[in-house]
Amino acid sequence: MFLHGSGPGASGASNFRQNWGAFVQAGYRVILPDLIGYGASSKPEGIDYTLQLFTDSVHEALRAHGIESAALVGNSLGGGIALQIALDDPAFVTSLVLMAPGCIEEQAAYFQMPGIARMVSGFGSPDFSVEEQKRLVSNLVHPSFVASIPDSLVADRYAVARTQPKDVLARMRTPNLGPRLGEVKQPMLVLWGLQDEFCPERGTRLFLDAGCDVRTMTFNNVGHWVQVERAEEFNRHAIGFLDG
Repeated sequence: MFLHGSGPGASGASNFRQNWGAFVQAGYRVILPDLIGYGASSKPEGIDYTLQLFTDSVHEALRAHGIESAALVGNSLGGGIALQIALDDPAFVTSLVLMAPGCIEEQAAYFQMPGIARMVSGFGSPDFSVEEQKRLVSNLVHPSFVASIPDSLVADRYAVARTQPKDVLARMRTPNLGPRLGEVKQPMLVLWGLQDEFCPERGTRLFLDAGCDVRTMTFNNVGHWVQVERAEEFNRHAIGFLDG
């Protein structure tokens, strides 16, 4: 199951458009949900978007569809959701592939990151434009990759962003799961861009210091989207890990 990250216009399809097909070809059943508040899912206003809300809604939906276990593949906020599911229901999670996972430091620490500071925009207002959406997407990747961002990806995220309430981002609340990483016993593959300006790459050390059953991989000249910026390598390493 692929769990996407946050941001204006985020969805499962736009985060993993270069990945899920390779996993299907490798023989895996792939589930690609849109989190509550994102993609084509419901977007309630007037609530806090907590990590537990994301976790419970995804977990309960899977259970309702008869899914009793899954390998979780999560980027950014999706990585935090994957970790929380593993902590809440260890028997459900077979393994984890995490790309720059969030929720392993205090929320305030992420707000100090330069990438998040640059995400200030007209999101949620009638003036929000596709040009502004492209700038926001460009922040997620290393400068050397900006020219490779497909216009179709920007258009997809812009269409979603126009349907999202401000509460999705303004009222997001995430805990710090860093002190609990040692409780996660499933095998993990953690991948990180060295130039990630949203979730600091120092997070790889937290998994190692916690004694997790983990392999970490760091990519130079890569930002927050390893699975997009290095899609072929990500697919190869992640499928190889899942294959055992």
